[in-house]
Amino acid sequence: MSSNTDQSAPAGTATGSMPGLRIVVDDLSGPEIAALLTEHLTDMAAHSPAESMHALDLNALRRPEITFWSGWDGDTLAGCAALKQLDPEHAEIKSMRTAATHKRRGIASIMLRHLLAEATARGYRRVSLETGAPEFFVPAQKLYAAHGFEFCGPFGDYELDPFSVFMTRTL
Repeated sequence: MSSNTDQSAPAGTATGSMPGLRIVVDDLSGPEIAALLTEHLTDMAAHSPAESMHALDLNALRRPEITFWSGWDGDTLAGCAALKQLDPEHAEIKSMRTAATHKRRGIASIMLRHLLAEATARGYRRVSLETGAPEFFVPAQKLYAAHGFEFCGPFGDYELDPFSVFMTRTL
């Protein structure tokens, strides 16, 4: 298991209801998280050209403006997500991923609710994200829309790209 720090979210809290799911700030040093992020990058590369792929690797996720959380079902990594501060009022969701062993069990919704609660606690007024446009990414788009995100134009350093979809939500 990764060396995890504070900010656990016990099961049954507002951030989730899966029995045993524990969400912690993760230092990205464990083999489980490295494997999940490698799988994430491989999938992104299979569905987006290199110039349109905006997924971050382990080193990029360690930047000080990014907080990375992992979700644990006992000792098993269930999913992960990160929040990147763009400015004092705007954050971006990065690296949302559910482990293959936990797909279709609500992990992504639990992690997303955790990110939104954290963004609110930090005083952000808006949270945005970039995801892919191809069919592979439609379930992610539907997840975000179900949580109040709306389609928008590029934000931050992004540019219009036929392989990217941009979404945002006011908090």
